[in-house]
Amino acid sequence: MRKYALALLLACGLAGIVSTRLLSGKNHETASANVSKGVADFCLKDTRGRQVALSSFKDRKAVVVLFLGTQCPINNAYIPRLAELQKEYEPRGVQFLGVNSNQQDDAQQVAEHARQYEIPFPVLKDDGNRVADLLAAQRTPEAVVLDSQHMVRYRGRIDDQFGVGFKRSKPTRRDLACALDEVLAGKPVSEPATSVAGCYISRAVKSEGDGKHSKVTYTREVVRIMQKNCQECHRPGRIGPMSLLTYEDVAAWSDSIREVVAERRMPPWFADPHVGKWLNDRSLSDAERDTLLAWIDQGCPQGDLRDLPPPREFVPGWSIGKPDVVFTMKDEFEVPAVAPKNGIEYQYFEVDTGFTEDKWVQCAEAKEGAPSVVHHIIVFIVAPDRTFIPKQGNAPLLCGTAPGDMPLIITPGNAKKIPRGSKLVFQVHYTASGKATRDRSSVGIIFAKEPPRRELRTLPVMQYNLHIPPGADNYEAESSMRFNWDNAYILAFMPHMHLRGKDIRGEVIYPDNRKETVFSIPHYNFNWQSSYRLQEPISMPKGSKIHFVAHFDNSAKNPNNPDPTKTVRWGDQTWEEMMIGWTDVAIDIKPPLTASK
Repeated sequence: MRKYALALLLACGLAGIVSTRLLSGKNHETASANVSKGVADFCLKDTRGRQVALSSFKDRKAVVVLFLGTQCPINNAYIPRLAELQKEYEPRGVQFLGVNSNQQDDAQQVAEHARQYEIPFPVLKDDGNRVADLLAAQRTPEAVVLDSQHMVRYRGRIDDQFGVGFKRSKPTRRDLACALDEVLAGKPVSEPATSVAGCYISRAVKSEGDGKHSKVTYTREVVRIMQKNCQECHRPGRIGPMSLLTYEDVAAWSDSIREVVAERRMPPWFADPHVGKWLNDRSLSDAERDTLLAWIDQGCPQGDLRDLPPPREFVPGWSIGKPDVVFTMKDEFEVPAVAPKNGIEYQYFEVDTGFTEDKWVQCAEAKEGAPSVVHHIIVFIVAPDRTFIPKQGNAPLLCGTAPGDMPLIITPGNAKKIPRGSKLVFQVHYTASGKATRDRSSVGIIFAKEPPRRELRTLPVMQYNLHIPPGADNYEAESSMRFNWDNAYILAFMPHMHLRGKDIRGEVIYPDNRKETVFSIPHYNFNWQSSYRLQEPISMPKGSKIHFVAHFDNSAKNPNNPDPTKTVRWGDQTWEEMMIGWTDVAIDIKPPLTASK
């Protein structure tokens, strides 16, 4: 499980604006046509308000113009790499310049972003995207290499480490570095134009209508789609890397929205549409998708403000709403800037609830104190008569968090029990981010308002015995659990594998050996570990089984694969593997609970 800054760049919603659409057709022709062309002088303000002109660097052997943004996940993931390249090539006569052409990033935001990420070269604000137009730049981060005569010699990506839905452990080609080496050696650049993974530069939107006579407007149709499908993640403090709460927000990101919606990458939802119906299905219908694309094609008309619905209300920082109680780790944990060779071992933190009576939980949500270094959190319920053994995790699960979020949201009539006198134990997996960071994570809880009819338990249906051979592209693993309760129901699934996970499905095997496929993820995505909550519970007669079948790709064809030459077994670290079909099971409470007087 993983919720780290780079998870955003791989998946996140318009982390789905992470894109590697290849330069082809007109785009490729435009890029190639701008190679070996001279660039006119330009002058922009840096983060201190000083004018910086391209002509100021006549003495440099090359200038790298880097188009950057403040919110694009791939952009931010590459900044440490850009700092390394600047350190390597500046002594050799290369000047690095950052240019922010996004209309939604004002000068103050650009300056704060440069400070936060410790960008070591000047960053200039390109109001009106003049320089982006001059250099035909399309995405962030996009690099344009100019030689000493300010002729374009290279344009494209920094390297090939990051792309749609994958992060290689290291790049296979250092495109920008190769181009610089060749320019400095006086040689032709062997690959002068490459595809770019990243977000579209947000240029000024030119509406083709005032909205009054347009077929689709933001105020009438688009805002309602945003509220229903997008704003849960895309708002301040949530996993989405940019806010989509206002017309200005949505219009600014319209090119990226068009791409991820047309390619069905956003909103992220991986369940097979032909298997099961889900309470939390965030996918767009065909009609909603067509509406969004038509609105963008019309130039993003705003429409009549009187058509706006009330804004959706959120509790800052929480998906479940305002918690009744919040428990926070007693002490901060310092995550080192660089992890040991074998990774950072899971850490465990105990919190006393102080509950003097049994509590029934309707919703719960784990919340990282420092998202950039928290890989995942699992919160266990440790009753006073139980001894918790960390490596075994031998206690009921309350909730957890991982990329894509997975807060506990239980339908009325069902609830999880925290016995009086219980402690909560946080299992936290940390990863180093390159900067020493302190974390103090929390869990928020909302109690059931009425006595539940059924007790919910989250059960791990797992296969420990993994032995995935090197190069295997379709290794199969199975796990099962028998139901020995008289009355039990399945309410939700949450599959978990690591970087080699390929697909997973679940089937119910009834006592008469009849089989029914109830859950299927045909394309597993490690970066979106969602819970799938059933619209209707599955009744499980005594003697029934839930049976999961998963496949793993340990071949070189899998770009996420850390090492296709190694045999892979079960392990905690991301480069190892797991197979767990977490299953939410509701069991009748006997005798039924009654409200206290």
